[in-house]
Amino acid sequence: MKVLIVEDEHKIANAVKRGLEQEGYAVDISYDGDEGLATARTGEYDVIVLDRMLPGKLEGLEICKTLRAEDIHIPILLLTAKDQVRDRVAGLNAGADDYLVKPFAFEELLARIRVLLRRPSGSSGPVLKVQDLSLNPVTFEVQRSKRSIRLSKREFALLEYLMRNAGRTLSKDNIISHVWDFDADILPNTVEVYMGYLRRKIDKPFKRPLVQTLRGFGYKLGG
Repeated sequence: MKVLIVEDEHKIANAVKRGLEQEGYAVDISYDGDEGLATARTGEYDVIVLDRMLPGKLEGLEICKTLRAEDIHIPILLLTAKDQVRDRVAGLNAGADDYLVKPFAFEELLARIRVLLRRPSGSSGPVLKVQDLSLNPVTFEVQRSKRSIRLSKREFALLEYLMRNAGRTLSKDNIISHVWDFDADILPNTVEVYMGYLRRKIDKPFKRPLVQTLRGFGYKLGG
């Protein structure tokens, strides 16, 4: 899954990026409000981690309001040093989905991101399921027909994106924009290579394949 961090404090932004990448997320950073809004508008992100106080013409609340006014409903986690109730209410009223006060523990930030990622899928719990395949984004456990499957971090991120969009045809561009970060060195056949890795682990040992290739269109899991 792909996260956009909009944070002007480079030390915080880079630390969060490193932590999220270790958890298997693709992460991009914008260091000011103007760039952050432009990136949020053009990139495909699953969650935005947004600082309230930013350099540039726009600060966090204005970015929230603008995105919501433009019917962009990517979940937003607002970061701020302001911890008064009225400040939290202002953030939520501007369109943020959650609010985290600085300084914060990375573990709490990660937990809140995971909660936000669950919401669009309509799942009441963390485990994603497609037929006899299950994936737990908290424990990183993957099973099919009750058999454990070991995946690399990139394979796990790819499978999670496919499962969150089960039944939907995903183009290579869709997959790249959600599973790899903007600066990643992606070769023309990178997606095919990783889809091959995934098939060998979640399809080949089983009778019924779940991954479909729709030539000229992309890939689909299940359905």
